[in-house]
Amino acid sequence: MALEDYRRKRRFDVTSEPAGDAAGRKRTGRALRYVIQKHRASHLHYDFRLEWNGVLLSWAVPKGPSISPSVKRLATQVEDHPIDYADFEGVIPKGEYGGGTVMVWDKGTWTPEVPDVDQALRRGELKFTLRGRKLKGSWVLVRTRGLGRGRPSWLLIKHRDAYAGDADITLAEPLSAVSGRTLAEIARDEGGDVALAATGDP
Repeated sequence: MALEDYRRKRRFDVTSEPAGDAAGRKRTGRALRYVIQKHRASHLHYDFRLEWNGVLLSWAVPKGPSISPSVKRLATQVEDHPIDYADFEGVIPKGEYGGGTVMVWDKGTWTPEVPDVDQALRRGELKFTLRGRKLKGSWVLVRTRGLGRGRPSWLLIKHRDAYAGDADITLAEPLSAVSGRTLAEIARDEGGDVALAATGDP
């Protein structure tokens, strides 16, 4: 997917989301960024993003990540986002695409565990290591045969390693990785719908 899809859905004179470079500029000499944004829009979900080829490849994970290898989380692929979207925490105005409160729930870097990421994406199985503030260790994204709203569906799965466990990480670690705020506090500080945002907090 290209950033044209991202830009077409948003009015940047209304939303404070970053417009990004339409072409998608690849950064050089830096570790690849990873971010998960907790997003209370029409429903609560977690946006999982991996930097690749100048954009953030993005998947919507309705139930959020699980650190249990026995739990497979549905991840619906959505449009690519600009790399600077990884720093966005705030409120998307009501009536705009994705209107609601956004939290940077986790952030860090990622490393492919495959020699060719593009080929792995085409084949539908991408293995990688996360070095986030909350999520760490080995993971895999596996494409499924089903489709989510016409978009490719994947499964996000934790591999068995020292960072796997049975705890619900979304409940154990509910606060922003950058500001330490809840969704309700972000909405309050940024002029959003506090009552709606609070429904996404534990």
